[in-house]
Amino acid sequence: MVIDWGWIAGHLDDIVAALWQHIVLVGIPLATGFAISLGLGIWAVRRPRVYGPITAVTGVLYTIPSLAAFALLVPVFGFSMLVAFIPLTTYTLLILFRNIVAGFQSVPSEVLEAADAMGYRQRDRLLRVEIPLAVPLMMAGLRLAAVTLIGLATVVSILGSGYGGLGQLITDGLQTFFPTKYVLGGVLSVALAVVVDLLFVRTERRLTPWAGARATGAVPA
Repeated sequence: MVIDWGWIAGHLDDIVAALWQHIVLVGIPLATGFAISLGLGIWAVRRPRVYGPITAVTGVLYTIPSLAAFALLVPVFGFSMLVAFIPLTTYTLLILFRNIVAGFQSVPSEVLEAADAMGYRQRDRLLRVEIPLAVPLMMAGLRLAAVTLIGLATVVSILGSGYGGLGQLITDGLQTFFPTKYVLGGVLSVALAVVVDLLFVRTERRLTPWAGARATGAVPA
């Protein structure tokens, strides 16, 4: 029997705790990475010459193996969640930065000229024109980064019990040859990725109602 339903019923609190910890492992690095990438993206749009160097640095950070990053950070921060948050955050930067810049670059130049003609200051133009119109590509980056982090966060279990979220279930199940744990961990990881992706799709539709109206040919009231 692959799934021991009795074990699941008796450990629901532990399973929910692992799921919540996994959400934290994804949510905090994703939010931090987005904030950093947004700042870098605005800088790169205003100063195009920095786009290449930023892309190169974030690309290098993206290629660092997670286990190597943990090994470098543990002596500095000890076995703590910070050791997980730092690498997971760096893995989002390349994805988010490139999508944010692409979002800003997708804003039609005539829209920017019209905003300038209406007397918008640079900050007002950014907040009221550029960012709203860049939202679709920003959200695409967030969706990709979030799904990527959900998979990468399972590796955090290498830090030991209490840090790995759903990855801890997978690791424990493999080490003890208990299929229920690793199957459950894998299924919940996939389910979480699907749910998060759908939530971002719904959020994007709410933030950009004009996009749906334009796609259907409707004109918003």
